[in-house]
Amino acid sequence: MSVPFLWHNGRLKPWDQATVHVGAHALHYGSSVFEGLRVYEIEIGYTAAEMDAACLELIRANGMGSAYVRPIVFRGAGSLGVLPQADGPVEVAILALPWGAYLGDAAERGADVCVSSWRRPAPGTLPSWAKAGGNYLSSQLIALEARRGGYDEGIALGHEGLLSEGAGENLFLVRKGRLLTPPTSAGILAGITRDTVVTLAGELGLAVEERDLPREALYSADEVFLCGTAAEITPVRSVDRKRVGDGAPGPVTRALRDAFFGLFDGRTADRWDWLTWVHGATRAVVHGHEEQAAIHGRTPQEKPASMGVMA
Repeated sequence: MSVPFLWHNGRLKPWDQATVHVGAHALHYGSSVFEGLRVYEIEIGYTAAEMDAACLELIRANGMGSAYVRPIVFRGAGSLGVLPQADGPVEVAILALPWGAYLGDAAERGADVCVSSWRRPAPGTLPSWAKAGGNYLSSQLIALEARRGGYDEGIALGHEGLLSEGAGENLFLVRKGRLLTPPTSAGILAGITRDTVVTLAGELGLAVEERDLPREALYSADEVFLCGTAAEITPVRSVDRKRVGDGAPGPVTRALRDAFFGLFDGRTADRWDWLTWVHGATRAVVHGHEEQAAIHGRTPQEKPASMGVMA
């Protein structure tokens, strides 16, 4: 790897010395959560402030001006039963990595996506609002199917056949000047970047509507884009080989991208206290943009969850 340290169970460690036992409960049963740590039913042993401080310590130790930071909490080795032991070990680790655009050059040209044959779990089966490791088996199947078909990403439907989200991103459509997005009841992760987009859209005078959307809404939309911690705001240029709009990022998507990335170079005022300064007022290059060395991870509703440059 290109970074020397990670943070594991309370201290910085050299990258290759942070090991996990093969009997870890998380390995066998997916009992892990990452990012928004305080909302999940695993007692991690660290306060939110301590986790924030550990993230900053790691970024500084690695000398990073640009990073995607991944806190993860998981159940370690113990009983091999599905039910975790009450006194079983819980491990906490934080990774900080350089990470370019999640979908490569699709971030600029627009992504080619397909509607996946795999669906998101129905409400009451898994807690979709939790950023839990086990939830991402579905995401892997969706993404693998898309890549085998020559697409950049896959879009999942919910259990009722309505639009849900991408393999690792929330979904927005633009139609007749309105911004449409599936509701949080559609088996989606209620993402921080999603909340950020909604807030920035309001600042731009754009109406946002959370509503059930059929698959065919993708084919009649004027614009489509994906958003998430890793994906940031990525325009979609085609769905199932059908061109979206004129095949180029549309004006609403461009305006939201400008407002979003403007948070990090000062063009958009951070009136919501979303940014956390890492290296004071030093400059850094982040995803090809000259920006302040800051972390974005706050919304009016949530504490920092993804401690990357954007969340």
